[in-house]
Amino acid sequence: MAVEIDKIRALADRVAASHGLAVVEVQFAGAAKQRCLRIFIEKDAKTRAALAAPDETAGLKLPEHVSVDQLAGTTVEDCQAFSDDFGTVLDVEDLIPGQEYTLEVSSPGLDRKLYLHEDYVRFTGSMVKVRTIQPVNGNSHWQGRIANVGADVLELDLSTAGKRKSKTEKRTEAKISIAFSNISKANLVPEI
Repeated sequence: MAVEIDKIRALADRVAASHGLAVVEVQFAGAAKQRCLRIFIEKDAKTRAALAAPDETAGLKLPEHVSVDQLAGTTVEDCQAFSDDFGTVLDVEDLIPGQEYTLEVSSPGLDRKLYLHEDYVRFTGSMVKVRTIQPVNGNSHWQGRIANVGADVLELDLSTAGKRKSKTEKRTEAKISIAFSNISKANLVPEI
């Protein structure tokens, strides 16, 4: 009997919403006794907005290009509460056939993957690494700051990539446009 990730995701979304959380990613991997269900969660948009309120961040000093919203605010207690409730409901619903599996719940981390168009919009101004399916200007790996997010295209500002250039090398372009359909993987680059 196969694992139905869509049903698991829908169940995880319902449980997360009851805790003021949102599901970022669901992964299921492994075979036999080493099966693992990983759920990555973060505070939902409403809760993140409350965390970003000025009175909540009075003593918090963040770099200019990092907002409280970007940090997701997920705590160990959030992960534990979600894990307890979700694990119970998951077992009752019997969505994972067989007896043995491990449930792991965590935040997406500072180097989180970007999946949806909304993720790119939310993290506009953040440093990202992007891998493309087909090379763009002869390169499949890019690092830069998200400058603009269009309907079909992501624009990266390469001038802030932070890579060391040799004295003789000069960067020819300051920005690069990459079609979303050409992105195979995108991750935030932690800037702490």
